[in-house]
Amino acid sequence: MGCGDPAEAKAKIEEQKREAGITDPKNLEEQAISLVGTDIYEKLIKGYTGKQWGRPCTELPAFIIKRLPVRFTYDNNYFNALYQGIPDGGYTAMVEKMLEGIEVRLNVDYLADRENLNALADKVVYTGPVDAYFGYRLGALQYRSVRFETEVLDTDNYQGNAVVNYTDAETPYTRIIEHKHFAFGTQPKTVISREYSTEWHQGDEPYYPVNDEKNGALYAKYKALADAETKVIFGGRLGEYKYYDMDKVIEAALDAAARELG
Repeated sequence: MGCGDPAEAKAKIEEQKREAGITDPKNLEEQAISLVGTDIYEKLIKGYTGKQWGRPCTELPAFIIKRLPVRFTYDNNYFNALYQGIPDGGYTAMVEKMLEGIEVRLNVDYLADRENLNALADKVVYTGPVDAYFGYRLGALQYRSVRFETEVLDTDNYQGNAVVNYTDAETPYTRIIEHKHFAFGTQPKTVISREYSTEWHQGDEPYYPVNDEKNGALYAKYKALADAETKVIFGGRLGEYKYYDMDKVIEAALDAAARELG
């Protein structure tokens, strides 16, 4: 934008928002322009979002972009949350402590043996795809998947940050993760992962629900079926077909536990 100070940047964005004249954003593109104007939308949001979701911004719901803050300071945090970070030692350590003393069965297909597995408990928490639970009887919901290319580099610091996003449409990956920066590692080498967003096909790992109008309408039908299941609690991004951030997933899990346990 070539703006020299925050006041100038703010004035330019307000001018672009006025020119766009969007009062009731109908899709992600309109929502983004109504928040940050056309220049920032074109440079930072349009290409990245198209890669991430495999769809133009005009076909995505407005709410996806609402969670991103707009700031006129040099604060480079992604969110405005007071506390940000990951569990001490990472999520693996946290989950290991949660599962301490609990029987864990790996490589088990719950859906293929649900009758026997359900008999083990009074309540079942299901966090897999909600449409798979019901045998895709109403049709398949759409998801996005992610492919990772990971390599070890003979340097102690590759990019100086845990995450760097590539917002242009031409770069095939969406971001590069440098894992050591999450935990302030001091190793002489570093591990990086490039993330490629891909369309999900059955057999792939589903990562993100595609919360557009068509999938939202189909999920509403699956939710009616899920609500009728008295023994099963559906949770998480896949079980609720909802684009959650990690802190919100944990909050929802704690709320569900409080409801169930009284």
